[in-house]
Amino acid sequence: MTDSPSSTATKRIAVIGGGVTGLSAAHRILELADEQQQPVEVTLFEAQPETGGWIGTVDQGDYLIDTGADMFITNKPACIELCKRLNLVDQLISTDARYRGALVLSRGLTVPVPLGFELMTPSRVLPMLRTPLLSLWGKIRMGLEYFVPRRHSATGLDHDDESLARFVTRRFGKEALTRLVQPLVAGIYTSDPEKLSLRATLPRFLDMERDHRSLIKAARKQKKENQSKSDATGARYGLFAAFKGGMQTLTRTLAERVSERGTILYDHRVTHIIPASGVGYEVTMESKGHVQTQHFDAVLIGAPTYQAASMLTGFAPELSSLLSQIEYASTAILVNIYKLADIQHPLRAFGLVIPAAEKRKIFAVAFASRKFPGRAPEDCIQLRTFVGGAMQPEMLEHSDEELQEIVRSELDDILGLKGKPLFSKLLRHNQSMPQYHLGHLQLVEQIEQEAARYPGLELAGNAYRGVGIPDSIQSAEDAAARLMTTLSAPESTPAP
Repeated sequence: MTDSPSSTATKRIAVIGGGVTGLSAAHRILELADEQQQPVEVTLFEAQPETGGWIGTVDQGDYLIDTGADMFITNKPACIELCKRLNLVDQLISTDARYRGALVLSRGLTVPVPLGFELMTPSRVLPMLRTPLLSLWGKIRMGLEYFVPRRHSATGLDHDDESLARFVTRRFGKEALTRLVQPLVAGIYTSDPEKLSLRATLPRFLDMERDHRSLIKAARKQKKENQSKSDATGARYGLFAAFKGGMQTLTRTLAERVSERGTILYDHRVTHIIPASGVGYEVTMESKGHVQTQHFDAVLIGAPTYQAASMLTGFAPELSSLLSQIEYASTAILVNIYKLADIQHPLRAFGLVIPAAEKRKIFAVAFASRKFPGRAPEDCIQLRTFVGGAMQPEMLEHSDEELQEIVRSELDDILGLKGKPLFSKLLRHNQSMPQYHLGHLQLVEQIEQEAARYPGLELAGNAYRGVGIPDSIQSAEDAAARLMTTLSAPESTPAP
């Protein structure tokens, strides 16, 4: 069946994808519609039985388990600002100061990340001199960064790209990359450092080199500035925050707000989008074997780019092709609850990252109940172990039972486990993490230019200009604003 086009008074808007991006976009559309006094009818399509995407929370009574992301960064304001508008600020909690810090596995031993070391830049001398993570030559080579000249790019343009591996090796040496930077960055992006675009992921380090020549020099200057003033955005919560009831507090509240004035269709998978004969788009979806087509004045796609590419291939082949070029990595998370008495390691940190050079079958372990309260009883620990990613995709070919056995064997060897877990849950996240490879920003610019040819069609998500929750929210709200601007402009027809 095909619905007839809507009236010019009320604009019908389709939002595709019920993760944090789609929910934030739908919510922002409704907010802007109120501000602009523009009647809208918002319909959100979600292929799964519930919203949330890679954000979810399982409440097991004594155990509160985040199935995907378990916190968000606060120095990007989009999530905090959204929480204020949703009246969720009183639900936010900060990390436990007693355990702040991370561990790195080094030749089988867990070693604290040196104080003052931020992803790749040391700001304190003594902790770096004392750390066993690097050899004497490795420490000397890191210190020589102070004298390394700026890179002279081929074009002289500030936006010239460089891989994480090349940048760190050029400035700090190979040992700093393999023993410190690679595992810390892998815990964020699950990426291959030889392919990871620094300009798309951590541009501030390129900017530090441009502005100060030496990253060590820049870090020292920044440290002095931070001592004289606090960061107003994140000062209240620290650098990271979460919700008392788990991360699903955010997506559940968004879904409730959207449902109050819009429609959320669960188990509805959008398969095709084509321009309508007049203005707007025809959206075809499947649900429980039934196929339906509806007309909308505008469409916002908050789904992963490989899904968006499939939806658009019929009428926007160039855009579809560009979207298909963004690769994704898959991960699995095994959540285990253990009695503290059954673990030899003191676990005095937020977690452990593991260099690829260690040749282990896991790449990170988060000590979830050390970071935030309420995740496990006081005499227990919640461990979230990460497997797969871009560096070890073959690990996900194992069965659930095999993966659980592999993880427990690794944890036993590294942390000294005794006995079995009180609770265990394996979570697979297939094609969940977009890979920001070299040239990513140029690709995104091409996507944006091509998408601009289709009025009333917007793209948003973590595949474009940031992988974190605040990035996804910002992308969603920017797309919502563009869409509402388009709807208030004189009617135009999508490009053929």
